[in-house]
Amino acid sequence: MDRERLVRAPEAKQAARVTTTETAYAKINLALHVRRRREDGYHELETLFAFVDAGDVLTAEPAAQDSVTTLGEFAGVLDNPFDNLVAKALNALPRPQGLGVTLEKNLPVAAGLGGGSADAGAVFRMVEALHGLPDDWQARAAKLGADVPACVLSRTHIGLGTGTERLDVEDDLAGTPVLLVNPRVPLATGPVFKAWDGKDRGALAQGPASRIAREGRNDLEAPAIWLCPVIAEVLQALRNTKPWLAHMSGSGATCFALYDTPEARDAAAQAMPQEWWTMAGRLR
Repeated sequence: MDRERLVRAPEAKQAARVTTTETAYAKINLALHVRRRREDGYHELETLFAFVDAGDVLTAEPAAQDSVTTLGEFAGVLDNPFDNLVAKALNALPRPQGLGVTLEKNLPVAAGLGGGSADAGAVFRMVEALHGLPDDWQARAAKLGADVPACVLSRTHIGLGTGTERLDVEDDLAGTPVLLVNPRVPLATGPVFKAWDGKDRGALAQGPASRIAREGRNDLEAPAIWLCPVIAEVLQALRNTKPWLAHMSGSGATCFALYDTPEARDAAAQAMPQEWWTMAGRLR
């Protein structure tokens, strides 16, 4: 279904007693240009969002009341599952019935992959499939976080403003092999933006996604490396594998590389230090 047409049906569909499964697709920023600090404390951005065909996995069943259970490699990082974005997304959406959600947390936390936002986006898609969404779903998503509306759609597009304003782009990158690498060091977003030097280095390029990505940059790489020097090691390790593009994603510390073939991507994954987290996939 075209996610731009997500609206609530006149009468909500009755939820079938079956399990619903959604992938919370990992978000990456193929380019991230920070243009200025805003008076409200946020930053004016231009970014090229893309999504990997892998990530966290959410399953849900109709229930008397909402519940969230977490498992997976990074489940232990979520101290209070009812305070994460899955629970907040459930609370944000009116429904005739509760949902029991199980979150398989495969993506590292505070990693520049929009993990929590992707989880929330998956909840929106599950609720849409079961009941439809309210007309103001985009505003509800934006209240949960700047990346959440993008993660509901989970397709390549340009984000403006704080990231919530969307522009379509010619997507000539679907299916591109991609490798994600994280040194298993969390990095909070706030300090990275605070350390940005405030210099406007210009707008995104015009044209298809491939051109914007090739000519783009991540203005948060330098402050993130200053706060977390191992990111520079990750980028160098990736660039040594000869991808056609390698950058840090978001505010870090995850970095990504794009390759011409799955074989090149998989060989690169094998070359990474075993103690680093890696995920191989393709762009959606």
